[in-house]
Amino acid sequence: MNPTKEFDIIVWGASGFTGRLVAAYLFKQYGTQGDLKWAMAGRNQEKLTAVRAEVADSSVPIVVADSNDEASLKAMILRTKVVCTTVGPYVTYGSKLVAACITYGAHYCDLAGEVQWMRQMIDKHHEEAQANGVKIVHTCGFDSIPSDMGVYFTQKEALAQKGQRAKRIRMRVAGMRGGLSGGTYASLSKVLEEAMQDKEIYKVLVNPYGLNPTDKQEGGDHPDLQKVIFDPTSKSWIGPFIMAGINTKVVRRSNALSGYAYGNDFRYDEATMSGKGFKGRMKGIMSALPLILMTAKQGSILKRVANRMFPKPGEGPTKDQRENGFYSLRFYATLEDGSTALGKVTGDKDPGYGSTSKMLGEAAVCLAKDSLPEISGILTPSTAMGDALLDRLEKHAGLTFSFK
Repeated sequence: MNPTKEFDIIVWGASGFTGRLVAAYLFKQYGTQGDLKWAMAGRNQEKLTAVRAEVADSSVPIVVADSNDEASLKAMILRTKVVCTTVGPYVTYGSKLVAACITYGAHYCDLAGEVQWMRQMIDKHHEEAQANGVKIVHTCGFDSIPSDMGVYFTQKEALAQKGQRAKRIRMRVAGMRGGLSGGTYASLSKVLEEAMQDKEIYKVLVNPYGLNPTDKQEGGDHPDLQKVIFDPTSKSWIGPFIMAGINTKVVRRSNALSGYAYGNDFRYDEATMSGKGFKGRMKGIMSALPLILMTAKQGSILKRVANRMFPKPGEGPTKDQRENGFYSLRFYATLEDGSTALGKVTGDKDPGYGSTSKMLGEAAVCLAKDSLPEISGILTPSTAMGDALLDRLEKHAGLTFSFK
């Protein structure tokens, strides 16, 4: 990576809802007069200027580019070490940008949760990115940094404190406040819509190892939980977690890319805790409702209800809702000797926007400024950035990690 580039980071899509939050975070945390050189970018100079006036000041450079014009993308990418993009759905707007970053030499991070598109990027570009020394890192928001880094941290502490790895980890969402973002709903709906029309995409979605290297797609994990059951591990009723279909595949890819650091027999799953007794069971059933609505067929009554219920792209929680949101995740680990341990990850803002914008911002800074593992390709947060990202998340992004 060329150390003399004009910018460390370009935030692509900075005039969008999430993009402006990332820009606001970088300006508040790092300003423009320090060591970090960054810019706001998008297609429309007027919109970018207006957003800059809201979230920063005129000291933040603006870069105008056209995502459909390779020459325009090339000119932008040659100016920066890292492209940080919030422009989704990525299956629609991300492919040319990924290809250009690999060709012209810039690391890349995004908020993609579109499993079928991520599979396409792996198949098309992993080897080329390796050859060019470029890190392409998807899922740098609530999906899937807390899950991926939570497992990474739990395994690291299990080895350090217990002298053995965890052969199985069950992640349970213990608490969460904050609405689903419109962009996340649009992306998930797009994934499910395409899966209903394309058997190959469907196979990727239902395969627990669908993001693993093609020769490493076997293991003991089953498809993600789709019903409400009582979980002896957490002593609670549990139901489906809407992000599990993305997070679990990312964690398994991390294991494969790390040379099976968690073990060839490592197993992982995710679910949402809903409490004990009859009340807990009913709460679990209600928590499964968004997933039912989201998977409804296009044009159906249920889908029309979902489209009215969920926010549209660019919509999301208010500032107060973002500030007062939180999440708490528990990582129930079974170690090699059968003993147990518990990892915890908490976030201090709503998951969809408040925390996600800080996580993505720190991932971009990490890629630009830190000493990182010598690995390139289509990566995961933990394999691309490891301890350096863990440190940034705790120091700056409002996440806490604990183990006992």
